[in-house]
Amino acid sequence: MFSLSLQPLGGEPTTHRPQEAPVYSVTRFRKLLPVHLSCLFLFGPVSTVAQAAEGGLPSIEEKTASMRAIDGFIPMYWEASSGRLWLEISRWDTDVLHMTGLASGLGSNDIGLDRGQLAGSRVVRFHRVGPKVLMIQPNLDFRASSTNPREVQAVTDAFAPSTLWGFTAAAETDGRVLVDATGFVVRDMINWAQRLRPGTYRFDASRSAVHLPMTMGFPENTEIEASLTFVRQPGGGGG
Repeated sequence: MFSLSLQPLGGEPTTHRPQEAPVYSVTRFRKLLPVHLSCLFLFGPVSTVAQAAEGGLPSIEEKTASMRAIDGFIPMYWEASSGRLWLEISRWDTDVLHMTGLASGLGSNDIGLDRGQLAGSRVVRFHRVGPKVLMIQPNLDFRASSTNPREVQAVTDAFAPSTLWGFTAAAETDGRVLVDATGFVVRDMINWAQRLRPGTYRFDASRSAVHLPMTMGFPENTEIEASLTFVRQPGGGGG
């Protein structure tokens, strides 16, 4: 989740909008259970890591010794001293549902950023390549149901997947990898700035942070909330 604050840069707030208008945007990782694969997904073993990390990494236990653990579908660790949120990845090359949306509204019907609004959902997979952990969105718009593996591979090769984010392994224990997810979470993930009117706004990372009270883990989903601030650009239009 995210809290979004709007502030004019260097001046009084406009009459159209209060100086601070928090909007909460939800980011969730959820277990994906297709009907025809539900039993396999629930009880099948998690695939092992194909490649080991390059160089000596500390164990997750060592790295997170002073952090607050938040257990759940994707375990999280909160590092209060640095304001960082860490994710423990172990479900390699397994389909996961990633969703984003608003948990609270901006208070302006004209803009259309309303509480409870979903801003997109996608199937993603975590893939390990040496020290990197890639979050990949497979291309599910074009798929082959053939029993011929060559035909399936031909379709897979013709339509490329999208790499949405790249993490770096910071610790590892028995195939589980710890990554810093702060930059992934605390950003304008859905390009809200393009929808804020009147005026022109930009995302301000210095006034944005993980919102810990609503960052929670559950057996079948993990929810993250962050407070995002957007500032109005000088000369960006009146309002």
